[in-house]
Amino acid sequence: MVEKDKKSALALVPFLTFIVIYLGAGIILQAQGVEMAFYQFPAVTAVFVAAIVAFILFHRHGIHENFATFARGAGSEDIMTMLMIFLLAGAFSEVAGAMGGIESTVNLCVSFLPPAWLVVGMFVISAFLSTATGTSMGTLGALVPIALGIANAAGLDLPIVVASCIGGAMFGDNLSMISDTTIASTRTQGVELKDKFRANFFCALPAAVLTIVLMLVFAPIAATGAAEVGSYDLLKVLPYVLVLVLALVGLNVFLVLVSGIAVAGVIGIAYGDLTVLSFSTEIWLGFQNMIEVFILSIFIGGIAELTKEHGGLNWLIDKIGGALRGKRSAQVGLCALAGLTDAATANNTIAILVDGDVARDISQKYRIDPRRTASILDTFTCIVQGLIPYGAQFLLVVSLTGGAVNILDVIPYNFYLFLLAIFTLLSIFIPAYEKLTLKGEWDWEAGKPAGE
Repeated sequence: MVEKDKKSALALVPFLTFIVIYLGAGIILQAQGVEMAFYQFPAVTAVFVAAIVAFILFHRHGIHENFATFARGAGSEDIMTMLMIFLLAGAFSEVAGAMGGIESTVNLCVSFLPPAWLVVGMFVISAFLSTATGTSMGTLGALVPIALGIANAAGLDLPIVVASCIGGAMFGDNLSMISDTTIASTRTQGVELKDKFRANFFCALPAAVLTIVLMLVFAPIAATGAAEVGSYDLLKVLPYVLVLVLALVGLNVFLVLVSGIAVAGVIGIAYGDLTVLSFSTEIWLGFQNMIEVFILSIFIGGIAELTKEHGGLNWLIDKIGGALRGKRSAQVGLCALAGLTDAATANNTIAILVDGDVARDISQKYRIDPRRTASILDTFTCIVQGLIPYGAQFLLVVSLTGGAVNILDVIPYNFYLFLLAIFTLLSIFIPAYEKLTLKGEWDWEAGKPAGE
């Protein structure tokens, strides 16, 4: 049995192994000119190697004891709940997309855009679509080809158009109730989706408003060259709106997602886009789309428990704590931790899963409301993810535009992410922020907001 208060830097080696393998493979492949270099070496394989390293490193405690510890972490209530939500979110996204929901949503938004607001419109459409679908990658995949056509037709500056799409995509990735980052941040910190949404929203809203102003200033265009708009059906947009509304009113997330899947399926069958058989197939495909993050979550949960058991987290908290002077500096530290981990892993969901236990311990030590901690983790991993040139979002955009856009030209126009970072940091030093966004004090003994 390991001492409860043991501190050991050596226990962090498995996590470092994962990051070094994953990041190192990406750097090497990038240098060789391989497309999507940071996504060629499977993260699941890297974490599997890290798990083997953990068992070898802690071999003195015996394979049976170590596996029991690993299984306890991998099968914890938080991990299992998160896994089920991942599966349901994947199924909803797949079914709603198969019945034409994404196309209808994009076309509906584009049809109402006046030519002078095309760049701003791309940001707003991207923000709405990513919030509704919970995926920045899916949003960019659907919207960037349309944005490219609009930019060419209207003579727009392509870098600012692409930046507006990326900014909007990360807006929803950060806020959406069914985003994997939202699910991971809330489950690792033990808070409700709607509470994290409130904490994020009051930083995201002013950042989004100022982004719109800056886009109007930096992207003046002639009122000509409107792009062709495809058809849309309001009923096909309904599942996204339904999921968003039900989640905001606080309905259990499982009921929200099952309701969304059912409504999308019924609409798809009614329109002839789906049959009962294809509906069931799309649900399974949605589950399959979440296999990578599903397996990652299990392995990271197990490795985290081993690291915690053998003193790694205690050592890290002790070292980080030495640089912290109180609640505010601890929150700034969480911002840095989240951002640096994402820069190292190039995946915001993985970064949140890696940081989850450390962030929870820092939160408890400095009495940071867990709803606030979840918000910080989600926000800063999304900010960095939308800015790193080797992130999946940028790599996808370069691919979709056929290399027509230079990443370095896009980054300065990513106003939303820079502003989101500024407002999030400012909120740490504004006492009224928590009163505005967090309902009630956190009851540390009960592990929930007071009065609930």
